[in-house]
Amino acid sequence: MSLHQISSFAAGTWVAPGEGARTIASAITGAPFASAGNAALDVQAMLDYARNTGGPALRKLTFHDRARMLKALAQELSAHKQALYDLSFETGATQKDHLIDIDGGFGTMFVFASKGRREMPDAQVYLDGDIEQLSRNGTFLGQHICTPLQGVAVHINAFNFPIWGMLEKLAPTLLAGVPAIVKPATNSCYVTELAVRIILDSGILPAGALQLVSGGLGDMLDHLSCQDVVSFTGSANTALKLRQTSAILQNSVRFVAEQDSLNASILGPDAEPGTPEFDLFVKEVSREMTTKAGQKCTAIRRIIAPDSQVDAVTSALSERLAKITIGDPRAETTRMGALVSNGQKADVLEKAALIGQEAERVYGNPDAFDLNGPETGAFVPPMLFHCADPDKAQRVHDTEAFGPVSTLMGYRDLDHAVALANRGQGSLVTSLITHDTEVARDVVMGAAAYNGRIYINDRDSMAESTGHGSPLPHMVHGGPGRAGGGEEMGGVRGVKHYLQRTAIQGSPRVLSGISTKWVPGAPEIQGPAHPFTRKFGELQVGESLHTASRIITLEDIEHFANFTGDTFYAHMDEDAAARNPFFPGRVAHGYLLLSFAAGLFVEPNEGPVLANTGLDGLRFMKPVVAGDSIKVRLTVKQKTPRNDDYGEVRWHVSLTNQDDEPVAEYELLTMNAR
Repeated sequence: MSLHQISSFAAGTWVAPGEGARTIASAITGAPFASAGNAALDVQAMLDYARNTGGPALRKLTFHDRARMLKALAQELSAHKQALYDLSFETGATQKDHLIDIDGGFGTMFVFASKGRREMPDAQVYLDGDIEQLSRNGTFLGQHICTPLQGVAVHINAFNFPIWGMLEKLAPTLLAGVPAIVKPATNSCYVTELAVRIILDSGILPAGALQLVSGGLGDMLDHLSCQDVVSFTGSANTALKLRQTSAILQNSVRFVAEQDSLNASILGPDAEPGTPEFDLFVKEVSREMTTKAGQKCTAIRRIIAPDSQVDAVTSALSERLAKITIGDPRAETTRMGALVSNGQKADVLEKAALIGQEAERVYGNPDAFDLNGPETGAFVPPMLFHCADPDKAQRVHDTEAFGPVSTLMGYRDLDHAVALANRGQGSLVTSLITHDTEVARDVVMGAAAYNGRIYINDRDSMAESTGHGSPLPHMVHGGPGRAGGGEEMGGVRGVKHYLQRTAIQGSPRVLSGISTKWVPGAPEIQGPAHPFTRKFGELQVGESLHTASRIITLEDIEHFANFTGDTFYAHMDEDAAARNPFFPGRVAHGYLLLSFAAGLFVEPNEGPVLANTGLDGLRFMKPVVAGDSIKVRLTVKQKTPRNDDYGEVRWHVSLTNQDDEPVAEYELLTMNAR
């Protein structure tokens, strides 16, 4: 049987395995399955292709253009997921594992596509925070902006998630406008290669936006510059070695690391046997031990339970693990497949033996395991250890067996539980199963500094919760210390890893021109007609309407109070209002002013304005009393296309009185026909 030839895609060309190629074995059978690697890849040509071809093409697009591109890629990949499933079985993954890796990767891409459209501008510059007024009269302002780095992102991924691991890095990178060179772990690179072929064959990406290294990177990291990023997932030892690359140190190359960690799960003192929380805890631990055969960076390695519940947890967890069917991942009855390779199996058994020096194995004997043997592939049973003295132990807190291995330990009180969890010296996630909010708060306050994520679950959320080991694209994934000190995903936060934040300073006119968002004080545009009569595409940023004035009378205030039921004393009781240090006497309702403002600027006839969808940043600056007048300036601040039929217009609305003093200010959102 001939081996599958796993190619690289370098500088626009597919390159077959060559000198230095490595044979990859099937995780199921241990037999040779594929060949990957080519020592002759021209890494400088790859970097140049990304920087000079892919980067400029991506930067010409807006964030919304790139978001639409991500959605199209996710749809294209979804149409080919069965082929990816079929190939991924060879990594030892089951069908349920595929849902996490393959479907989870697609879902992550869809989320970033959606967030790109909803939370980022249809522009090439991302504004980070509000305008800073740097001068008395507002003629000199500051603004923080983010723009794409002008280099390349080198993604070094782990073997356990060949699809999700690629896409959770690739989605924010492409959304930022930065090209990527993806280097999957060789043991499972054949699955990643198929996904990259699907992506490139679709023609959705511009040339140079994505390249693939199947095999080793060679000396690529030695050629990186200050505009490049390395995003790494893998072991702490490998991360340390890569961080010390001379070019990375000398050029301050951004290095985002997500490393292995000794994640923990804490059973709250209230979660006794018979409670929904106890059953949930056992279910979560069992699932995290066996999903992907325990080959997850977020898997539970340390099980922390009250001393009084250790025996009950041991019994319940052993009973549940005994029901796990292990075998060929293609079989429908299989609940846990193989490790990715026999090399990984040897490593897991070696690390389990180290843990066994400080803890007693209470479930799972690899020596008596039916599938033990090289001809059957890389199968191991789930192994549960019990550490009777976790305070004196060291290996259980610093040794990770990257497989279905976990250690149970007891705690005296909640402070002790937190101290044990923190012995991991930095984790991706610690989970807490409790129904007691005080317990939850104490654990968060004690352990949050040591964790990238704290997952809390109980009877209220268990039906919809996503699980201890499921990083979500909306939330940050990463952690301090041993976990690598980096962050991935987290919505737009993940995109910013590939953007440069820059402080710009200048006049309102200059800042408006750079940001494509109108800044108060910038020139206004006189439109040819009332702005509410103009379609989305006709409106210009900065187009303004100045209204006539309206006098506010005492009758207006009293009618509004009686009509709405808002008879607050500041509007109806002259003496009480006068005693209020904020008011000179009876004042107009703030919402009365907003209503009158709308009456001043609204065009009542049917037109392109379809709906008022929101109001942001409302603040009242000066009270209005009977006899005062108000007028309004309505300005197009920003335009955001939503679909082919309509777009969102953000209007800056300012109310001033008869002395031109600011009375109120807010941003109005409308949907306008295109």
